[in-house]
Amino acid sequence: MPSERTRALSDVLDQLESVAGGESIRVGEVVEHLGRKSFASLMLVFALISTSPASGIPGITATVAFLVFILAVQLIIGRKCVWLPGFVVRRSMSTAKLCKGVGWLRKPVHFVERFLRPRFTFLLHRPWILLPLVLILALTMVMPLLEAIPTSGSIASAVIALFAAALLTRDGALVLVSLALLLALPVAVWQFGPSI
Repeated sequence: MPSERTRALSDVLDQLESVAGGESIRVGEVVEHLGRKSFASLMLVFALISTSPASGIPGITATVAFLVFILAVQLIIGRKCVWLPGFVVRRSMSTAKLCKGVGWLRKPVHFVERFLRPRFTFLLHRPWILLPLVLILALTMVMPLLEAIPTSGSIASAVIALFAAALLTRDGALVLVSLALLLALPVAVWQFGPSI
């Protein structure tokens, strides 16, 4: 039976489904439901949206990059509670699309959870945690430019999702995987960029 830690990703999806009601839901409601201290959960949610079929929507990669940038800065400076600009928390999203996205994500999330466990936890503490945070911060700055390059935006979002999953499950191995995937991003840009 999966431990509480390894089910953390499914728990986030469960919480998203439980808050979905009516035709739309505000970003602020999601934040309040997941908790004002849930930096990793919010980072995971935003990144997964950008790796799902919703990534094909123009502007979604840039929006996710902006949100993750804000969260990463707050983690670096050691802020305890999430802060998002008012125009962000007031934005609404379709609950139907949210639930459809959650349903699409469940199968890959359940598959990944089978391999997760607490390990290399020192990578999730300062000063080690600062390296991936700074790299993710830099990544969010170039993500808006990646929308024109096939697959690169999804790879960037996957890097962020893996890092957030590492924080949630205390699995430092995922930090290493996310860093390795980050190294693959320039290869994707080089391979697909010239054909655009």
